[in-house]
Amino acid sequence: LLAGWSDEFKTSFSREYQTYLQRFPGIAKVPLVGRHTADSFSVEQALALRPDLIVLTARFAGGTDRQSVEESLMMKRFAAAGIPVLVVDFFVKPLENTVPSLKALGQAIGQPQRTAEFIDFYESHMKAVANRLADLPAKDRPPVFVHAHAGSTDCCNSPGQGTFNEMISYAGGHNIGVDVLKTPTGKLGFEYINSRNPQVYVATGTGSGKRTSQGLTIGTGISEADARSSLQRVIDSNRLSALAAIRNGNAHGIWHAFNDSPLHVVFIEALAGWIHPDRFDERMAMKTLDEVNRRFLTVPLDGTYLVDLKKP
Repeated sequence: LLAGWSDEFKTSFSREYQTYLQRFPGIAKVPLVGRHTADSFSVEQALALRPDLIVLTARFAGGTDRQSVEESLMMKRFAAAGIPVLVVDFFVKPLENTVPSLKALGQAIGQPQRTAEFIDFYESHMKAVANRLADLPAKDRPPVFVHAHAGSTDCCNSPGQGTFNEMISYAGGHNIGVDVLKTPTGKLGFEYINSRNPQVYVATGTGSGKRTSQGLTIGTGISEADARSSLQRVIDSNRLSALAAIRNGNAHGIWHAFNDSPLHVVFIEALAGWIHPDRFDERMAMKTLDEVNRRFLTVPLDGTYLVDLKKP
């Protein structure tokens, strides 16, 4: 029984929310306890729901480089109230913490066997990528620019430490943001991006929420043509068309929600195919997403989640 949640699913991923609402109408009545930021979260409201368990992400719970999760004020308040809290992490250190987070969630909801099946699937796909790149020399890791929430903010958001950076590295590329950003995300100036001359450009976005009007439109219910058109719009509006990656046709768009989720395996496979097409099947990521839909999702993902600027 879901006792309460934030409104991020409904507001930031409204198309996905609507598909879940059709399958589970009861979610419309689930009480809200804040948005997706810690400063909007009400500990009092959460406690008033009398939950048996609270699930928080590590970043939301207050974990930082200088403070452990257990030392955060929020965690201390829940501990004082005697409410157990499960902290998961698919964002700060996704490659390190995804499997233990999944195992803990599986135990918490009474689905350890089902969770183990997904973990086996996840680990086999991750291992396949690692094996194909095992002999990759450092000189063959091209500079990659992942343009996060592309077009929805001033140019240009980029991953820094952790998050997408780990995935770019795992897929055999070098994140140009990691050399100057000391936080998980931050902004890169156009002059810096141009000076690094990325060989691969990847924009991220969603198909709903406040970021959609000027940003990359991709995800549930979005056609391939509309996703491609929005990718071109983002590139033009941010004056990025002179980059080598775009001139050479190595420009792509991907659904941002693969981040902060075990489905980052799809993001990694897509990246690997775009960065090293000589080593990977270009349809590998889509085949993986199809298998996830078929085997694991109660509400399948139906739309466009990966797109190339150049039509195949």
